[in-house]
Amino acid sequence: MHTLRDDNKDNPMSYQKLEQHQQQLHRLSHLSAICGWDQATMMPEGGNEARAEAMAELDLLIHEKRTAPELGDWIAAAEGESLDVTQRANLGEIKRHWQDASLLPGELVEALSLAGSKCEHAWRRQRKENDWAGFAPNLKEVVKLSREVASLRADALKVRPYDAMLALYEPGMTSARLDEIFGDLTSWLPGLIQTVSEQQKRDTLLIPQGPFPIETQQALGQEVMGLLGFDFAHGRLDVSSHPFCGGVPTDVRITTRYNEDEFVSSLMGIVHETGHARYEQGLPRTLPGQPVAEARSMGIHESQSLFCEMQLGHSPAFLSLIAPRIRAHFGTQPALDPENLAKLYNRVEPGLIRVDADEVTYPAHVILRYELERDLIEGRIEVADIPELWDMKMQQWLGLSTKGNYQNGCMQDIHWTDGSFGYFPSYTLGAMYAAQLRFALERELGDMGQLITAGRLPEIFTWLGRHIWSQGCKHDTDTLIRNATGEALNPQWLRKHLEQRYLK
Repeated sequence: MHTLRDDNKDNPMSYQKLEQHQQQLHRLSHLSAICGWDQATMMPEGGNEARAEAMAELDLLIHEKRTAPELGDWIAAAEGESLDVTQRANLGEIKRHWQDASLLPGELVEALSLAGSKCEHAWRRQRKENDWAGFAPNLKEVVKLSREVASLRADALKVRPYDAMLALYEPGMTSARLDEIFGDLTSWLPGLIQTVSEQQKRDTLLIPQGPFPIETQQALGQEVMGLLGFDFAHGRLDVSSHPFCGGVPTDVRITTRYNEDEFVSSLMGIVHETGHARYEQGLPRTLPGQPVAEARSMGIHESQSLFCEMQLGHSPAFLSLIAPRIRAHFGTQPALDPENLAKLYNRVEPGLIRVDADEVTYPAHVILRYELERDLIEGRIEVADIPELWDMKMQQWLGLSTKGNYQNGCMQDIHWTDGSFGYFPSYTLGAMYAAQLRFALERELGDMGQLITAGRLPEIFTWLGRHIWSQGCKHDTDTLIRNATGEALNPQWLRKHLEQRYLK
């Protein structure tokens, strides 16, 4: 009988143990993701308390497995074993996740999960009722626990509390770098918003006349998903109060919300979430359940949804492609002609709702939230200060007031309800990555509009698959983008894209 030795560098037994452990974690996370999807889409109102307790129990179990005492020894031993480049990258991700999880006691993870479930579930009703007074106490508890998380992580990582939370979504990014990036945006974006808004006042815009039945909108959405290459054998489309993409690469769940008075926002919401889904479905399948085969960061994830929605979906060529499909579902009217659809989808108009914002004003919504959540986590402001500060910043950026309008102001987003502080910057980082990727793609394949018109849409996704999806977490974010585009993140590509599309 031969004994397998953990210290044999040519027989990486510790690494194999880590791989098996990660597969177990992946399966538990799969269950958690589907439970979360059901909670947001199918679960009856009365099931929330039991579901919250079940998910908290599952979160605690996952946390215990992520912080198992033997992992530190296995990681240390695996670092001395003979591993190939992909295994070495996977080991690095395993170590990062283990270090992140080990910083938090299980009781804090469970408490935040319970508080988050309670806050999120109540928010779904309270937002409709504009009930800030009812929502604030729940949010206050989530913020208190999130500050504890941030403090523990910051002490261990020797960074600012907000940077410790930011690292959960954007490894390698810091608030100092964000301040520089967003500072650049602030220098030119307000002027662009004003210029484009004034120019578009001269346009004649036709508003599509409904009603647009939900069943028909869903059918159209699924048809466009198919055009974008969504794999329905490994995913589905449903309805939730806040659109999202969840699940796992082999079972991707995307949602949208419908309004029978208009189809414009729900259709592009589906296109946006399909971009997320294509990324998930395109991640490496050769290492199932391993961190190296997961998405690089939320900013990269958002770059794929925004590439799909903004770079591709809002382009005149793509709108010309789907216009016949829209008319086939809703009938013929001048408002559904391609030229008018292009005006409709590229209309720049300051509004209160982030998810409905055009791509020119969208970064203003993100910067507002970034500044508030940064100061909230670092204790410079409190939950009670949020409504007034939100109103002030909306007026500064977009000339709009949210005073007393909590539903369409500081209660409109789901992210803070479960403690996802540090998430919002990913949206504008994603827009920047998406623009940079588009110009790199065009240098290799030619003008994207011409590619769409020529029926070469699959080539665009093949390019993304080769440079982004298939890479998973093999590289850090800067290296991934540099390999794909020739340089690390450069915000000027977003400016070039916006000026090219919107300035006449």
